[in-house]
Amino acid sequence: MPRRPDPSAASPERRTDAPARFGSPAGSDTPAGFGAPAMPSLAGLGIAGVSRRRVAWAVLAIVAAWIVLGFAGQAATSARAGEQAAVAATQKAEAVAETAALHRELELVIQDRWILQQARAYQLGSRHERPFALAPGAPDLPPSAPGSAARRLGAEVEEVSPIEAWLEVLFGPRS
Repeated sequence: MPRRPDPSAASPERRTDAPARFGSPAGSDTPAGFGAPAMPSLAGLGIAGVSRRRVAWAVLAIVAAWIVLGFAGQAATSARAGEQAAVAATQKAEAVAETAALHRELELVIQDRWILQQARAYQLGSRHERPFALAPGAPDLPPSAPGSAARRLGAEVEEVSPIEAWLEVLFGPRS
């Protein structure tokens, strides 16, 4: 006996592998009562109002911001380097001035006149020199002493020769 085709099975002409389109009647591809209702196609709908053009503009804005921030970082680094160079130049100028002052002082210190003067300050003069200092309890100089305030202001004082003034300072007043 020949077999009869099952009427519930879909014929090869009616079978479609493509999904149902939005708006087609439910179950038009399938026999009545079998299968799920057809799913609508979402390919034509945007996601929350986002289109390809808007995505492209957003990507373009992000790339532009990235480039601007990159150049801003380089500009800031360059400005800091310029400030550091100015500070280094100022420090160099100060160091050069200090070095020149130290060279001048060295030239002064190695001269014999300066060495002898410092030796006298420590009472290390030559053999022919006698150290001189006032005694700790020595009396004050009189107001008419050379260089005193009364003498500079024009007060009338008896004039004494410089040698007599030194003799009075060294050996005391005349008796």
